[in-house]
Amino acid sequence: MVVFPNAKINIGLNIVEKRSDGFHNLTSCFYPVGWCDALEILPASAIRFESSGLPIPGDSTHNLCLKAYKLLAQEYSLPPVSIHLLKAVPIGAGLGGGSADAAFTIKALSEIFSLNLSVATQQDYARKLGSDCAFFIENKPNFCFGKGDEFEQIDVRLTGMHLVLVHPGIHISTAEAYAGIRPKQPAHDLQELLQQPIDQWRTGVVNDFEEALFSTYPLLPAIKTELYQQGAVYASMSGSGSTLYGIFREAPNLSNNFVDFTVWQGELT
Repeated sequence: MVVFPNAKINIGLNIVEKRSDGFHNLTSCFYPVGWCDALEILPASAIRFESSGLPIPGDSTHNLCLKAYKLLAQEYSLPPVSIHLLKAVPIGAGLGGGSADAAFTIKALSEIFSLNLSVATQQDYARKLGSDCAFFIENKPNFCFGKGDEFEQIDVRLTGMHLVLVHPGIHISTAEAYAGIRPKQPAHDLQELLQQPIDQWRTGVVNDFEEALFSTYPLLPAIKTELYQQGAVYASMSGSGSTLYGIFREAPNLSNNFVDFTVWQGELT
């Protein structure tokens, strides 16, 4: 089976408080986008994981796809599989690529081996692998809260709008991003802000990570400014960075912009 784990963007991201378990409570709108990896899972004589495309740092035995398999194998008699991940979504970019890979592994294994796992059960497994993972089980726009693993339906309609993602090649670890954060209650309710026309988001829908990271990496606010100059109706950093995105009413011609960076463009659904 071949599946295509896709990235997500954060539309607004407020870090509201630090939890007793060391994590943070947040509010955000997660929105799936078309930039994706390719994940192949096949029956095999022994469990095997390999990857191609973008290099994945660290020991491959700790890859989230493999962890997802082992998590399910603890409770179900899963035959060995061969997992191949073609990595295209940048790592440490605020796009949830690794979390998507883990969630799609859970979904694929449930289908391949007829586990018939409910959405809720798959989400419970995904939560054990990472805060963003559970979102990718349903993989639809949601208002997220808690650690980013609890969801409410939200009516954010961007179908037909054009998205530009710009990744400048800066890897920002979660620890680095949170080091500059002082949790606080947002001045305005994010759910209410997102019900306003997208033209009004610029003044109220914010990513709390931008304040600290923009001063550390001046390239990031420069990219955001350029996206607005090219006609974006809303632009922001996604997650804890370093990818910036712009939402446009029409597909922009950026052939002479961002030539030194990785750029993805596509229509939102």
